[in-house]
Amino acid sequence: MQLFLIIKRSLKRCSALTKSKTLFNLFKVFQKILKAYATKLFARLPKSGTGIVAAATGMDGQIKTSDKDERLICYIVNSAEYCHKTSGELAESVSKIIDSQLADAVDMSEVQDEFSAVITKALVTLVLGLETKFDVEMAAMTRVPWGSLESVGDQSEYVNGINMILTSSIPALGSLLSPIYFQFFLDKLASSLGPRFYANIFKCRHISETGAQQMLLDTQAVKTILLDIPTLARQTASAASYSKFVSREMSKAEALLKVILSPVDSVADTYRALLPEGTPMEFQRILELKGLKKADQQTILEDFNKHGPAITQPSIPPSIAQAVPAAPAAPVISNNASLGFIASREDVLTRAAALGRGAATTGFKRFLALTEAAKDRKDGPFRKLFNT
Repeated sequence: MQLFLIIKRSLKRCSALTKSKTLFNLFKVFQKILKAYATKLFARLPKSGTGIVAAATGMDGQIKTSDKDERLICYIVNSAEYCHKTSGELAESVSKIIDSQLADAVDMSEVQDEFSAVITKALVTLVLGLETKFDVEMAAMTRVPWGSLESVGDQSEYVNGINMILTSSIPALGSLLSPIYFQFFLDKLASSLGPRFYANIFKCRHISETGAQQMLLDTQAVKTILLDIPTLARQTASAASYSKFVSREMSKAEALLKVILSPVDSVADTYRALLPEGTPMEFQRILELKGLKKADQQTILEDFNKHGPAITQPSIPPSIAQAVPAAPAAPVISNNASLGFIASREDVLTRAAALGRGAATTGFKRFLALTEAAKDRKDGPFRKLFNT
């Protein structure tokens, strides 16, 4: 970078004349210049919508990014990365030639912190830009008539839209970002998209059995698309942690849909078994999604609360900007009730395993094939249905 060539040349000329206070003062000037440059890089990043108009149109806090913007952000990341590394090397060089009593004061850590902040902000902006692109598809998902679908078919159009967004953006990001920063981008993306998809299911109005079957197929398709991102970017070396997290988060969405698919008389036990970290409010919303009347909901909720939900934390994240959520805790079952619960669960879930029998559509046959793949697991009929 031309800026560092000028800095190095100036410091070299100065050091040829003096290695005392004057050299140190020149070094401090270049510190300020580099901080100013970091501020300029920060200012070039796309901004989120703010103000009255943005709030009125629902765009407040969102970031719109084009393909050109995404490339610019990657260039900013690369520039900040180079400046972070080179400024540290520059400080080391000056500390070796300056008078010994000033050597300890030669430090570029604050400058490096500035460039680190630029990198972090840039990568988060990339994720938020993709998030904003997904808004249309997430809204389209909630408009699908899940309560009146007559059959299960191929993946829905909103899934194709998600795939198109990623196919358009990810290859360029993978080619422009270094592996370490692409991994950071992946981690942020995974901690955002999985929980968001899960929360979006609750925004739907009513989900029938056929609708839940179709949405389950869509969820599995979205998971496959997300898992393919490292390959799409041609950066697969460090994708293991990303893949593990995506699988875990999307499995929560699958579990939610399987709860919705379960019979009314078993829905509470199924919810406890598959989503032990859930909340009574979330469980009530599931009953609403199943289309139950208020009176029927109240009876089930009373029984649900009576037996103890074994709940420790909310399942629906209040914000996509949260840190990566911890793995769900295991269900808590008291010793004096455990035998009765297990017997009830086996009876309930054996009946639930008959869900959808006789369905003739190609899509649902694929769903059955996925669930039957777990037949040989030691856990019995419970895992046959619910661990796809």
